[in-house]
Amino acid sequence: NYGILSILIILHAEVNMATKKTRERSDIPEQSKWDLTGMYEDDKGWERELASIDDITQELLTFQGRLAESADTLLAALKKSDEAALRLSRLVCYAKMKQDEDNRVSRYQEMFGKAMAAAAKTTAASSFMTPELLASPEDKILGFIAEEPALAEYEFNIRNIFREKKHVLSAKEEHIFAELGDVLGGADTIFSMLNDADLKFEPVGGRELTHGNYISYLEGENRDKRKQAFRNMYEAYKRHINTIGATYSNSVKYDCAAARMHNYSSARNAALFGDNIPESVYDNLITEIHEALPTLHRYLRLRKKALGLDELMMYDVYTPLAKVPCFEIPFDDAVDMIKKALAPMGSDYVDIVSRGIKERWVDVYENTGKTSGAYSFGTYDTNPYILLNFQGRLQDVLTLIHELGHSMHSYYTRHTQPQCTGDYSIFVAEVASTVNECLLLNYLLRKEKTPEMKKYLINRFIEEIRATIFRQTMFAEFEAWSHDYVEQGGCLTADILCKKYEELNALYFGDVVSRDEYIRYEWARIPHFYNAFYVYQYATGFSAAVALSRRILEGGPQAVADYKRFLTLGSSMYPVDELKIAGVDMTSKEPIKDALVLFRELVDELESLL
Repeated sequence: NYGILSILIILHAEVNMATKKTRERSDIPEQSKWDLTGMYEDDKGWERELASIDDITQELLTFQGRLAESADTLLAALKKSDEAALRLSRLVCYAKMKQDEDNRVSRYQEMFGKAMAAAAKTTAASSFMTPELLASPEDKILGFIAEEPALAEYEFNIRNIFREKKHVLSAKEEHIFAELGDVLGGADTIFSMLNDADLKFEPVGGRELTHGNYISYLEGENRDKRKQAFRNMYEAYKRHINTIGATYSNSVKYDCAAARMHNYSSARNAALFGDNIPESVYDNLITEIHEALPTLHRYLRLRKKALGLDELMMYDVYTPLAKVPCFEIPFDDAVDMIKKALAPMGSDYVDIVSRGIKERWVDVYENTGKTSGAYSFGTYDTNPYILLNFQGRLQDVLTLIHELGHSMHSYYTRHTQPQCTGDYSIFVAEVASTVNECLLLNYLLRKEKTPEMKKYLINRFIEEIRATIFRQTMFAEFEAWSHDYVEQGGCLTADILCKKYEELNALYFGDVVSRDEYIRYEWARIPHFYNAFYVYQYATGFSAAVALSRRILEGGPQAVADYKRFLTLGSSMYPVDELKIAGVDMTSKEPIKDALVLFRELVDELESLL
C-alpha cells in the first residue's frame, strides 16, 4: 500500500551487504556525506514521528465501513492513507539509511526494525480499504470522482482497483493475508540468513572469499584464482543444496498458492497483472534471446581466442578482454565526466544533477561498517539520496551515473505527480538508470582514440548486455519453468532444480563453454528468485534503455522531450503505456531486437580490434 515493498525490493536488488575495512565514518569529510536533515533534524525527530504513527493508524480505522458514504468521506480516507504512507516511508527510509552508514550501530538496527514493524501494523490496519471499495458499486465510486474534483488524482488507482476486483478476497481474508505476510513469505528471510550470515566460503590463495569480492576474483587475470574462487563458492552451496532446494520450493509453492487463491491463472499471471503487462512481453523476450544465441556463442568464441585458452570455462566468462584501466578518477572529475555525457539531455537535467551533488544527495565514500554496493532511495517529500562506495574506478563512475538515473526519475516524478502516483513501477525503474549508463558509454566510445581503451569499453558494453539481457532472461526462463512445474503438479527437489538449471546454462552458453559440474548450483545463490518474476524486468528495461538512448542521441529535441515526459509520469499510467510515450513499445519485439542488433554490432567491432 505504501510503496515500502517496492523500495525494499530495489534495495535488495542493488545492495550487497558485505563490508570492507577502511576509514571510520568520522574521517569522511562532511561534504562527501549525504545530508539527511531534510527528513529529520536528528534522531529525536524520528522518535516523535514513530510515536505519532499509532494515532494515525487509529484515525485511518475510523473510515472502516464508511468509504462509500460520500465523496468527502472517500477523499478524507484517501488523504489519511497518504499521510500514513508518507510518514511511514520517512521512518523506514531514515532508519535504513542511518543503519547503512554503519551497520555496527545497534541503535539504527533497532530503529529500522521498529519502522518496519510500524509499517506492517499500519498496512494490516488499512487492508480493509481495497475490499471495501470493491464491495461498493463501481458506478457509485466513479460518481464520487465526478462529484469531487480533488478525487481526480486518485482516478487511475481507483479504476485499477476495480480492474483487479475478481482477484481481491474479502476484507477478512485480505486482513489474514496481511497479518501472515511475513510468515507465509518466510522463504526469502530463511535464504537471506543462510546466504548472508551463515554461509562461509573457503579462502582463495589464503585470502577471504565473500559475496562482495567474488566477482573481483572472476574478473582477475589469474586463472587459477578464478577457478578456485568459482569452485569454493559453489562448494559452499553444494553442501547446503538440499536445504536451499527445500527453501526455494517452498517459495514457489507459496507463489502458486497465493495466485490460485486470488483467482489468477498462474503465478506469472499474478506477478504481471498488477502492472497490466501482457504475458507476451515475457514470452517475446525469451523467444528473441533464443534467436540471438548464435551471436552470444560467437562472442564467447572470440573470448576464448582472445584469452588464448584451449577450453573456455564458466570462470573465464567475466575477465575483461582488454587491460583494465588502472588510473584513478577523482570524484569531482567523475561528476564532470557524467555531466558531459548527460549533455544531450539538456541543461535543465544537468543542472539538477549538479544541484544534487552540491546539496549532498550522495554519500560518496566507503567507511567501516557501511553497506557496500549502491542504491538510490528517498521518499515523496525528500531528496532522492544515493549511497555509493566510490573508489575512483571507471566502474564507480558507471555506478554513479546509473544511480543518478534512478534519482532523476524520482525527482521528475515527485515534482510532477501527486503523492498517490508519485512512485513508479519496477518495470520502468531500471530504464532511466540504464539510459544514463548507455549515454556515458556512448560518450566515452566517441571520444576514445586509444585502441586498448576502446577495446576495453566495447567489451564492457558487451558484458553489460550479456549480463543484463542474456543472463537475466535465462533466470526468467528458469523461474517460468519452476512455477509451471509446480502448477502442473510437480514437486521441486534440489536434483530437479540443478538438472534444469544445467540444461538452460548449456543452451545459453552452447558448446563454446566446457561443461563444469559446479554451474548446476548457480541458481541456489540468486536472491532475486525469492521475488518471483522480477528479473525479466532487468532485461526488458535494458532493451528499452538501449532503444531510448539511441533515440535521444539521434532523434533531436523531440526525442529528449518525449523521454523527459516519461520521467514525470510516475505511476499515473501503466508502465507499457508510459514507455510508448518515451518512444518504445515493449509489447512488440522491436526494442529487444534493437538491443540485440547493438550487441551484434559491438561484437563485430570487438572482433575487428582483436
